[in-house]
Amino acid sequence: MSAFLGPLDGAGRVPPRQQTRVAAFLMSCHGALARQLAIALAWQANSAWHTELNTQLYRESEFVSLLLRATSWTPDPQLMFLLPLWEAAWLPRPVDGIPERVRALTIDMAALGHALHGAIRPAALLPDAAPLPDPFALALRKIEFESNRLIQAQILFLKSADLLPFRSAVNAAVESRHAQVRKLWDGMLSGIGVERGIDR
Repeated sequence: MSAFLGPLDGAGRVPPRQQTRVAAFLMSCHGALARQLAIALAWQANSAWHTELNTQLYRESEFVSLLLRATSWTPDPQLMFLLPLWEAAWLPRPVDGIPERVRALTIDMAALGHALHGAIRPAALLPDAAPLPDPFALALRKIEFESNRLIQAQILFLKSADLLPFRSAVNAAVESRHAQVRKLWDGMLSGIGVERGIDR
């Protein structure tokens, strides 16, 4: 097991098999979050949050589009079994202890986003030798950079005064989503010979 993606080829690129598996995972989770954000836009009456949801929707959609174009794809039969597992994991699950269903689903969506943007650091998997202009390496760095910004909005919502009466339920939802995302991310990396360090 290695701490980084690779070994890199003669041009400094990550092997296509690793690119395919990592990109498929990231497209699955960010695509699922984009779908949830699109639905949440119809629920949200607060104009300030409506603007933020719209911004996050387009950023998540950009991640998917970027990976689709930047990845050197190769056939990966295991994805037939992995993708249904991942897609099922991202399904909305109302937070226990929240009486209003729409609010319970919104908290779960924010918790999932917090986990995706906080627990996954894709650029940290790149070895130092990965060239800066490589499209796949650029995509991972872009996703990690933007994730550091997107998570701030999720923190603001999850710690907002409106949710103060439900603090225990919110914290439990965030912890649960983080544990789920880390387990699936680690499992995916293990399948391509990579062991995530504590900092990624």
